[in-house]
Amino acid sequence: MIDKEVIVIGAGLAGSEAAWQIANAGIAVKLVEMRPLSSTPAHHSSEFGELVCSNSFGALSKDRAAGLLQEELRTFNSLIIKTADMYSVPAGGALAVDRSKFSKSLTEILSSHSLIEIKRIEQLDIPEKETITIIATGPLTSNALATKIKNFTGFDYCHFFDAASPIIYGDTVDHEIVFKASRYDKGDPAYLNCPMNENEYVNFRNQLIKGQQATLKDFEKDSANFFEACLPIEEIARRGIETMRYGPLKSIGLWNPKWGDLFDRENRFKKRPHAIVQLRKEDLEGNLLNIVGFQTNLKWSEQKRIFRMIPGLEKVEFVRFGVMHRNTFLESPKLLLPTLQFLKRESLLAAGQITGTEGYAAAAAGGLLAGINASLLAMNKSPVTFPKESMTGSLMNFISNKNVIMSNQKKNKFQPMPPSFGLLPELKNKIKDKKIRYRAYQERSLKAMQSFKKKLDSCFEKEQLFV
Repeated sequence: MIDKEVIVIGAGLAGSEAAWQIANAGIAVKLVEMRPLSSTPAHHSSEFGELVCSNSFGALSKDRAAGLLQEELRTFNSLIIKTADMYSVPAGGALAVDRSKFSKSLTEILSSHSLIEIKRIEQLDIPEKETITIIATGPLTSNALATKIKNFTGFDYCHFFDAASPIIYGDTVDHEIVFKASRYDKGDPAYLNCPMNENEYVNFRNQLIKGQQATLKDFEKDSANFFEACLPIEEIARRGIETMRYGPLKSIGLWNPKWGDLFDRENRFKKRPHAIVQLRKEDLEGNLLNIVGFQTNLKWSEQKRIFRMIPGLEKVEFVRFGVMHRNTFLESPKLLLPTLQFLKRESLLAAGQITGTEGYAAAAAGGLLAGINASLLAMNKSPVTFPKESMTGSLMNFISNKNVIMSNQKKNKFQPMPPSFGLLPELKNKIKDKKIRYRAYQERSLKAMQSFKKKLDSCFEKEQLFV
């Protein structure tokens, strides 16, 4: 065992992954988590890796950006993805998990590791320069620590407003109206679907727009600074009469067999729903359901009133109402190296959503890289960067490259980035067909990561610098 200790601040997805990687390298870790001593506007438990928004890690298929990132993590024995696979629930082509079992399992695994010491305290300061430290406190970093980080970096935090969807009890749904189906009948029917006719849709939209909003302490004049991937459903509704129908309420490709046979589906258009609200399982048994795409900042009483207008949910009971909260993140391209080390202090690293990556798999990928590099630093070896051809490498390069052209920047400010094929270096030979092109990206990425993994394993085994 290496006679050094690493501190990881925050036991979310990134912090949990980082602690796991460090401990498995034979290095002692102190994992600091402020919950339950101090909570946040979005967390509901004291478990590690709690998923506060959706329970989905994104597409499973390796020819999709999120799916490729997941597969890269599997190559490196990621605790987060391994646990997600273990507690997955049906979700069409996505990796969704039973969030309660997922978080409990992470907590038990990390708490029982002989090299991981759990400290349930609020970290109020950045540890001394001599201590190798990973800041993985996420977008809901406490005010005290956020102030210390701001003072250390000399930069104000960036921010956006994020929201979570409500969760309802599955046995309170009217199954005479709601039906099981997957879009275009692909795979097992993983979603429950609530069909709306045009009048129901219009009335529902009107009430969404008029609904009373919850008052947030940290809402400012720029409160319209939403992250586009997590817009509140009422904000989507305000953008136009048809906006929801081309977003979370699209009905295309969904059909209830009760409505008729294939001939009816193709010719009797009056029976086709005007819109459909989808419900996704939160647990394997379907006792708990997530209203897909229904992030919201409506008052809880308004959520109960308005969401019960959805056909099949008239008597639904809520486990958890939707909430909105302010997410903060670093202006990482000015602060971090591609190794996730701070430019001002090489013994200090950052990982996860606090760095400006978006999505659960991306948070785990940041924790993976930071954990590997903290381990190498503890062994007096040089930190590494992942291959630029990989989704992980390209994402970490994006958040740490001052010269990168940020296609989604607003007013010249750095904005969060999810995994995207657009971040990867171009292929040597241009491929017009998108499916074939993405498959080529996938094959190149995984080949590069497997080769990199062999070199990295050798580096940990031998007393030599990584080349």
